[in-house]
Amino acid sequence: MSELRRSWVESANSAATPFPLNNLPYGVFSTGPTPPRCGVAIGDRILDLAGLEAAGALAFGGVFAEASWNRFMARGQADWARLRAALTAALAEGSDQRAALAPHLVPMDTAKLHLPFEVREYTDFYASRHHATNVGTMFRGADKALPPNWLHIPIGYNGRASSVVVSGTDVIRPHGQIKGPDDVLPRFAPSARFDLELELGAIVGQPSSGPLSVAEGFAAIFGYVLLNDWSARDIQAWEYQPLGPFQGKATATTISPWIVTVAALAPFRVAAPPREVPLLPYLEEPGPMLYDIALEVGLTPEDGVETILARTNARELYYSAAQQLAHHASSGCPMRVGDLLGSGTISGAGPEARGSLLEMSWGGAEPITLADGQCRRFLEDGDTLTLRGAARGAGYQIGFGPCRGRVLPARAL
Repeated sequence: MSELRRSWVESANSAATPFPLNNLPYGVFSTGPTPPRCGVAIGDRILDLAGLEAAGALAFGGVFAEASWNRFMARGQADWARLRAALTAALAEGSDQRAALAPHLVPMDTAKLHLPFEVREYTDFYASRHHATNVGTMFRGADKALPPNWLHIPIGYNGRASSVVVSGTDVIRPHGQIKGPDDVLPRFAPSARFDLELELGAIVGQPSSGPLSVAEGFAAIFGYVLLNDWSARDIQAWEYQPLGPFQGKATATTISPWIVTVAALAPFRVAAPPREVPLLPYLEEPGPMLYDIALEVGLTPEDGVETILARTNARELYYSAAQQLAHHASSGCPMRVGDLLGSGTISGAGPEARGSLLEMSWGGAEPITLADGQCRRFLEDGDTLTLRGAARGAGYQIGFGPCRGRVLPARAL
């Protein structure tokens, strides 16, 4: 395991910061009246890359003055590596560039964070075996928990790119058609079974116009974000047959504000779990393609204290983002710079590692007691959900920043 790289930005040398020199995640920020622009997180500061480029300290064609990382991503792997190497050297302890960079460091607590990239398309997968088994057991019984195709294919559905919002954005409880087991007809009402999904999102950084191998898919991924796929379970239950999720998944998808690059996560690559059945050759991995990223989700009621609902790890996934991308492109489906792939809910083997309230409360049958004594089966108005994640090295961590959203009451219709 690699060790902490020390920086002249002192706050980046703390074991508590999610943004050491080893990380250097990319985001979009604004301060006061200035327009959103590209920056990199280092300790408790944001390095203003647009300002650096305007001052002549970087030369990437003016891409950092834009309010997204899409144009930079499109430049390809050589420039990805060139920027990371330049920033690592310039911010390292003992660098002779300190005087040039210091005026372009912005206190993070004075900045507003925006969506870090323009989401072109959004696809959500179902790649955690424990999650799929739990949900299948609830609805089909333990002997038929996994669909027949699950061990052979990364299952997914096409979502709405327009639903993706940055951390800190409030989420309004959705209305939809709902039909309970005792209802003769469906009714139109606010969702009473509103839920979270603890996921990892992969960002496609290179386009394709035909099939990709898993290795090519891995090379096309620019980085990762935490992702909460808000889900209205009662709306979903009525609508999903025969074509799958639609309005129950269209309310919002919250992502963390910083893109953690594949390069930053490289020391934390791990192998997939053992395969119960061999995968078809086009899905076979040429090497470890999952990551050892500790994940947790906390719930804070309105005017209450936070309860950590679950802790799990991204290594619990059965299919990697590279496999998901290879399968997505296998039909010839073009992939574009800025496409977002959600992993699906990440759950571990035990009850304490379940990544959705649907699983935690076992479909609402087993209420969860919060730290202040309140109970939850599903989300209540005023609840704030916070997803956190970090890959932990020797004396440092590679973090994403919080992925947070608060539930607001349904609008009157």
